[in-house]
Amino acid sequence: MKSLFSELDSTDRKFGSGWISGTLGIFLSSMGLAAVICFLYPEFLTLQELRYGFYRENLYWIRPLLFGVLTVAYLLGITNLALRKNKTLGFTTLGLALTASLLGGASAEATQDIRGDVSLGLDFFFLNLIMLGALFIPLERIFKKVDQRILRHEWREDLLYFFISKLFVQFLTLLSLTPALTILANTQWASGLREAVASQNLGLQILEIMFLTDLAQYWFHRCFHRFPLLWNFHAVHHSAQAMDWMAGSRMHIIEVILLRSFTTLPMYLIGYAEPALYGYIFLVYLSSVFIHSNIGIRFHWLEYIIATPRFHHWHHGIEKEAINKNYAVHFPAIDMIFGTYYFPKDQWPQGYGIEGNPVPRHYWNQFLYPFFKDRMENKTPTPNLAERLNDSSEFPNTPTLND
Repeated sequence: MKSLFSELDSTDRKFGSGWISGTLGIFLSSMGLAAVICFLYPEFLTLQELRYGFYRENLYWIRPLLFGVLTVAYLLGITNLALRKNKTLGFTTLGLALTASLLGGASAEATQDIRGDVSLGLDFFFLNLIMLGALFIPLERIFKKVDQRILRHEWREDLLYFFISKLFVQFLTLLSLTPALTILANTQWASGLREAVASQNLGLQILEIMFLTDLAQYWFHRCFHRFPLLWNFHAVHHSAQAMDWMAGSRMHIIEVILLRSFTTLPMYLIGYAEPALYGYIFLVYLSSVFIHSNIGIRFHWLEYIIATPRFHHWHHGIEKEAINKNYAVHFPAIDMIFGTYYFPKDQWPQGYGIEGNPVPRHYWNQFLYPFFKDRMENKTPTPNLAERLNDSSEFPNTPTLND
């Protein structure tokens, strides 16, 4: 495994070196193997909403697509073996593709049909990875703020955070909605108001939800910066030293549950219509990815109305002036009102993270960090990635940060 990660992190990535074919091969073969396992155990590994709707209606093209994915993975694995001296990526690709084929490949069928109410979202993980990656990776390459690789520093940690949040999406959603649904089930609160709210124009409802949830999460977010016990959880999110479309996934699971529980209260209790709720959830999902992304486009006057990457990057900035600023997710005006707005004209942070980088690396260390902070934090301050990237002795042949 160490050799595999070493190859994925290799600096020898030029076209014709075999790295691109090997990396793409591992991704496609992993996706193919996951799809085959989902075919074999759909009741455990696929979301019920997709299982009994989308998949059954579209198997006529999903199975041929899976066959094509595995075929391309084989070809990429062979290409890597032919081009690259280190064969780790190629053999791994072929091993994953062969395993998928032996399990049934595109013809795999479930051995039994168990209609369970709770399942993991392995399919949801790959669908999100494909859709968000296809959207944001090209945007970050074309409009990049920082010249960093796709598999940049600490990409494995953030991919694991992304994986866990999508794999357990049903479980996390259930826990997050429990407070709001419990209140609704045991009260008849403001039934007239709820009906009036639900009858509004759909666009107006979504705009109202954006403002109310942003106001709620602003104070929730601010508390996690203000109180040491809560900060220990939130520090995990701020430990990211590189910003891109996957960086926003780095959040401690306890904070995820508490944040979603708190911010969903207003939109569920006030009575917004279901289409407005789903519309907002989709919007905030894209927005949270967007504001963490490595996109350096200037949005001019719009930056003062809607949160953009430059606005939120300052929240993660290492500059002392930026600490405890820019809590809003949607509307910078909320920070303006409560005195936490910081947005220097035409400037970006010089780096990201926490001074001294006290949060340890790797997922499980970060999971335990809030509970055993004194024993697990890095006692010796380390340079920020912004400084380390400009040290050619530590990162040879690596582009420096640009502005």
